Amino acid sequence: MNVIDQYETDRYCLINGDSCEIMSALPSDSIGLSVYSPPFSSLYTYSNSDRDLGNSKSDDEFFTHFEFIVKELYRILMPGRIMAVHCMNLPTSKERDGYIGIKDFRGDLIRLFQSVGFIYHSETCIWKNPVTAMQRTKALGLLHKQIKKDACMNRMGIPDYVVFMRKPGENPERVSNTNETFPVDLWQDYASPIWDEYNSPVWWDINQSNTLNRMFSDEESERHICPLQLDVIERCVKMYSKEGDTVFTPFMGIGSEVYQAVKMGRKGIGIELKREYFLQAKKNMQTLDDESKQISLFDYIGNLTT
Repeated sequence: MNVIDQYETDRYCLINGDSCEIMSALPSDSIGLSVYSPPFSSLYTYSNSDRDLGNSKSDDEFFTHFEFIVKELYRILMPGRIMAVHCMNLPTSKERDGYIGIKDFRGDLIRLFQSVGFIYHSETCIWKNPVTAMQRTKALGLLHKQIKKDACMNRMGIPDYVVFMRKPGENPERVSNTNETFPVDLWQDYASPIWDEYNSPVWWDINQSNTLNRMFSDEESERHICPLQLDVIERCVKMYSKEGDTVFTPFMGIGSEVYQAVKMGRKGIGIELKREYFLQAKKNMQTLDDESKQISLFDYIGNLTT
């Protein structure tokens, strides 16, 4: 097991290394929930390492590499539990692919997961503002001038998805809720019941900017990092895990999944290949630890005065 670096407390473990190797040391049927956003094939190249999935020469090479990780995810996940995968379909380019269109990356992921043994459980679509996407990507199909030139080359914005895959078998530790822990009418005075928000096929209200802070001296690290929104992680963790469960991510990035899981009373394990991202994840978790210590101190003082 080639661990480059590791940072661990009683609530979480952050590992700098290759998921393909390190996951083999994790016990079978031990993870309560896996939440992650995989590299989007070769859309972004995060490093020049051959171990980097984003450094694949083709989609076929990416999926051959990724299959090793998916098989380990299936092994370590508890029966009856959920793997939540954040993804999107990928735009093609004439230069790279020979045509302008969309690749069904989400569907390819689902088919890979099913081939390993996962059950296609459910999914939700995350709405994204096409104007924001146009400003960021300058995509031809989103430009207003294109609708005047040839509207047939205009397209809709590309949403995000969270695909929920379930490992077959009887869940040994059911994730049960009550009206108090998962109230139906919490938001009725504002919009709609909380349950309608969670099990909606479209999540309209995800705050795209609600991500962990990061700062890199390396321009490449900053340009390609796309942290998963904490709103998304919170919903996955609340719906499909219980306090004390271990939440795992094989692509930790700057630590978003571990951060949110620990904040919600779960334990977290994250593996990250890129050194800069691992160090930022460590800083983010140390910040959370400091905040927890401050809250504990205030509770202690409050108990002394009552």
